[in-house]
Amino acid sequence: MSTEVLPDDRALRLGRRQRALEQMAAHDLDILVLGRQANVRYVSGTPQLWVAGTRPFGPTCVLVRATGAVHLLSTWDEGVPDDIPHENLYGISWNPLNTIAVLQRIEGAATARRVGTDALSPVFAQLLPTAFPNAELVDGELAMRAARRIKTDQEVAALRHAIAVAESGLAAAVAELRPGVSEQLLAGVLLEALAAGGVSTPSNQDVVWVTSRDHPWRLVDGDGRVQDGDLVAFSAGVLADGYIGEVGRTWPAGGAAPLYRRWEALWQKLIAACQPDARAGELLVAYAASGEPDPPMPVARGLGMGFDPPVISSQLPRTAADERLEPGMVLAVTGYVWERGIGAVFGREAVLITADGPEVLTSCPMWRA
Repeated sequence: MSTEVLPDDRALRLGRRQRALEQMAAHDLDILVLGRQANVRYVSGTPQLWVAGTRPFGPTCVLVRATGAVHLLSTWDEGVPDDIPHENLYGISWNPLNTIAVLQRIEGAATARRVGTDALSPVFAQLLPTAFPNAELVDGELAMRAARRIKTDQEVAALRHAIAVAESGLAAAVAELRPGVSEQLLAGVLLEALAAGGVSTPSNQDVVWVTSRDHPWRLVDGDGRVQDGDLVAFSAGVLADGYIGEVGRTWPAGGAAPLYRRWEALWQKLIAACQPDARAGELLVAYAASGEPDPPMPVARGLGMGFDPPVISSQLPRTAADERLEPGMVLAVTGYVWERGIGAVFGREAVLITADGPEVLTSCPMWRA
């Protein structure tokens, strides 16, 4: 098995970079300084190594609008595409003043008028103005959100691959479902199948659970074993080549449940709301029109490199009212219905908004009553 770290496909990374440059122009940014890992990979096309976990902001990637040049924090060439020359790499330093000295030497740094940054820390809030002495420091995350919310054709292809891997894991776990089996075993089967599909990084922690018959959203107390008649939720998600693919399904252990017809009626309203130029709040209206209470999770959120905008939730009514769906968005849309004494039916689909309407990217079946 090859352990070589490879950059993202050329068409994929250059298409993303062009979108970032277009949004820099739209937001009047001369230079964009990035520290968030998804943004760094989006612009550079370079898988970042040794960066797991939470860490403070640092100027990891710099994009210059006038030249399109990318400068990257990296002490080696592995995984760095050939369109980022070696002289544009700068190493890790314990002294932030050394990093600032590198930024000062970037072509255009001295004359930049507006510099955007996707995050900031107290230290770099003081130091970055010295790297760009004539620039106003502004929020650059707005430009990155605008770029990332609409997917290129190559990004949609990458998402299809990630979703297919997630579906393979879900199918393997469902095949092992039976009364008496433990949630832990089902989760292990699911994660093993993901790894066999070439992805060892799940995107979420809770992947299998017995839905509660007593509470709308709570894990069942007990030994974690499936009982006859339980409704068991599966949430398979992966981070494959930088992109998150997700699918959710609920399968009964033993007898059937009437909730599936309610879920199907809700889903028909949700997918009908996924139209280009529609208000995102229509997804919340779909729940009300179906007579179902708002779910405990977002009704929809963007899929991409990490969690992309928008996030549509009843907890964010103003966001839902202001957002509009646009061609090129990919959403994880969730249908959720619950009834006391029975449990819940949870289903999550990946939906691409096109100029002609919604296209469901997930293909694994939902249990039918």
